[in-house]
Amino acid sequence: MTTKITSAPPAAGLRKESRRRPAASPSISTVGRPGFAWALPAALFFTLFAIVPLVMVAVLSFMSWNGLGSPQWVGTDNWSRLWDDPVMLKSVWLTLLLTALGVVIQTPLSILLGVWAAGYQRNRAVLSVIYFIPLLLSATAVSVLWRALLDPNFGIPADATWLFGDGNLFGEQATAIGVLAFVSTWQFTPFHTLIYQGAARSIPQVLYQAAEIDGAGRYRQFFHITLPQLRNSMITSMILMIVGGLTTFETVLILTQGGPGTDTTISAYYMYDKAFKGFDFGAGSAIALALVVAATIISLVVVKVSGYDKMRSSMEGVS
Repeated sequence: MTTKITSAPPAAGLRKESRRRPAASPSISTVGRPGFAWALPAALFFTLFAIVPLVMVAVLSFMSWNGLGSPQWVGTDNWSRLWDDPVMLKSVWLTLLLTALGVVIQTPLSILLGVWAAGYQRNRAVLSVIYFIPLLLSATAVSVLWRALLDPNFGIPADATWLFGDGNLFGEQATAIGVLAFVSTWQFTPFHTLIYQGAARSIPQVLYQAAEIDGAGRYRQFFHITLPQLRNSMITSMILMIVGGLTTFETVLILTQGGPGTDTTISAYYMYDKAFKGFDFGAGSAIALALVVAATIISLVVVKVSGYDKMRSSMEGVS
């Protein structure tokens, strides 16, 4: 005779109890958002070295001061003189031109090089390190280097007259602007390449795998997956290019010194010329304040038009 033994079902209370999560240990506390005290050192540093000097420059732009004695209040006289100054108006046009050249030239180069550097090609790491060397140098060192290399008497143009003509690349406005654009591209493209390299590596590989299943080739994947996913980084890079272009100074100071004549006198260099060569610190402060306002307005316009301010996702390219 066989005896069948059946186990009783667990009580409802026990079943419900088994599904409950274990209680958190009293020694583990929830970590919240850091308080304002964490940001206090950075806020004080920013206030002392950014906000306070900016306020002082704004006040000085309404005064006349030659660096000695006490500043004298002149109201909007500095602003009206700059508005009627043909060199100032020309410097604004040159600044916008060099900024536009930087964005147009550096953006496609940075995207292509960044996407390439994000891959796993042979010798990619070695080539990337060599390419990023200009990023380690200061703007002053880069300008001195190219000033020596492009010297019309002892540099490369002197030995390649078939390409550079008389070799004086700094004697004409067009070639001088071309040199400034080239040197800026050579130095700062690696920085923006680094931005795109990190962004390209964060793109989910499942998107490319799905595209390959659908029969999309390498070019269609680039234009329909990679570029849309780099949208956030592209906007950030362009804003940095615009702000950097509006505030470029060392390159012009060392390579052309605003010449020939005033053909490469951009606004930042004209500010230096007015304040530290002409001892007109009031006009120089007005130019500096105008550059800050212009850079802020252009950056806000780019953010607003691109819709960057409406993106809330932490994933690259997803709004």
